[in-house]
Amino acid sequence: MFKWLHRPRNGGSPGGPPPANVVALPARRPDDVLRRLEWTVLRRLDGLLQGDYRTLFRGNGLDLADLREYQYGDDVRRIDWNVTARLELPYVREFHEDREITAWFLLDLSASLDFGSHAARKRTVSEDFVAVMARLLTRHGNRVGALIYGNGVEAILPPGAGRTHVLRLLHAMQRRNRVEGRKTDLSEVLRAAGHLMRRRSLAFLVSDFFSEPGWERLLAPLVQRHELVAVRLYDALESELPDLGLVPFRDAETGEQVLVDTHDPGFRRRFAEAAARREAALRGRFVASGADVLELSTDEDLVDAIRRFAELRRRRSRTAAAPVREAAA
Repeated sequence: MFKWLHRPRNGGSPGGPPPANVVALPARRPDDVLRRLEWTVLRRLDGLLQGDYRTLFRGNGLDLADLREYQYGDDVRRIDWNVTARLELPYVREFHEDREITAWFLLDLSASLDFGSHAARKRTVSEDFVAVMARLLTRHGNRVGALIYGNGVEAILPPGAGRTHVLRLLHAMQRRNRVEGRKTDLSEVLRAAGHLMRRRSLAFLVSDFFSEPGWERLLAPLVQRHELVAVRLYDALESELPDLGLVPFRDAETGEQVLVDTHDPGFRRRFAEAAARREAALRGRFVASGADVLELSTDEDLVDAIRRFAELRRRRSRTAAAPVREAAA
């Protein structure tokens, strides 16, 4: 099953020692990671996002931000009865974030995240993104928690606030150890998240989405009930192979190995076609679920990615609000 992570009483690592059958991954010091990101990323975002913070995150406040269709679990006191009467469907008001909101990071830390053809691995990109977003949220008085998935759902970090809590979250991510022989199944993450997030929350599903099928059926219900963002981690080498001759390939999750001739143009073409089919299928699943998507590459600047995402959310908010506001006028 899984365990809750709390601050250790004896000064040791939360959750106890790792199992004997796993190999610990080299980790960066959480305090060094956060200090570097505060200087190189958060300082730049402070000057670039400005009012876009309100576009990225909405909570319970006083300034009306948008109207949307009522979902199960919404506070009935937020129903806009005028719009509801005109459209004959219940609609609720959304407000600019003014009071505390709770954000959850649903973290896939399976072995496939150890891959990266550039200076950074997907796991490193995941840590940096979580550190930046968690610090951005907690600096505005919100709370963040995490559900950590590796060899199944392994741990839950209860929501908390402040810089120390963000460091605790980074430490929990870094102490996750690799276990081979088990394929990723994001259905377990989404099912656990559905039980965990009882009230409407902001959720980031951070993964490379190399998973057993079936998880997409559980994504749409979470999107309807919560404000969910799918954060997809990827590397350019997963879509197109260079000509490197004979190369041993190894499945990071099962340990299976195979020798591949990348000099063969036919093989490289088939690889690219298979990657394109997977890409199209994955995008189709996101569209069908209604989830917002932020794509993070191992060779992309994190600030640029967050700015692009803020712009997309702002456009989507304006587009979705236009017909409802016309009906309300």
